[in-house]
Amino acid sequence: MLLVQSGLGAAGWNVLTEGTAESLGVSFGRATNLISLLVLLAWIPLRELPGLGTLLNVAIVGFAADATATVLPDPPGPLAEIGYLALGLVALAFFDALYLGAQFGSGPRDGIMTGLIRLTRLPVALVHTGIEVAVACVGWLLGGTVGVGTVLITLCMGPLVGRFLPLVAVRLPAASASARHTR
Repeated sequence: MLLVQSGLGAAGWNVLTEGTAESLGVSFGRATNLISLLVLLAWIPLRELPGLGTLLNVAIVGFAADATATVLPDPPGPLAEIGYLALGLVALAFFDALYLGAQFGSGPRDGIMTGLIRLTRLPVALVHTGIEVAVACVGWLLGGTVGVGTVLITLCMGPLVGRFLPLVAVRLPAASASARHTR
């Protein structure tokens, strides 16, 4: 919510969520949950499998967004707006990498990314950035707010997640190695 509250533009998925909420006349949190459920359908051709993290993401993120919006004050001026944007960008990238690295299952939006990375073998930064651009454009067409922050987030999130992920990822033994140990 720091990114949204900055007023300088939010992440692409937030632009889509804002545009969807505006179009449907629902809260940001409800639109988040609706998009999450719809995006899960896109997992089918990507052959992504949900995990505990997926279910918790769908159940909690929208609620947390609405709850945070009620307690987070508007930034009092331009410096605070920039601070909200910078802190929100780094925090979002770090926590995105942290929960992906825990390997409990991607959230719906990140499952699109991980599925495309697995299928195309393209780098995280490229796939993440492409998705952010696409959803920001759709969100803008639906009435979501795009600003200088949206451009910054769109260009920086993928590289930041790609940078943080190797630092926080839990290393799981390969499936073949674990199969050998169970025989």
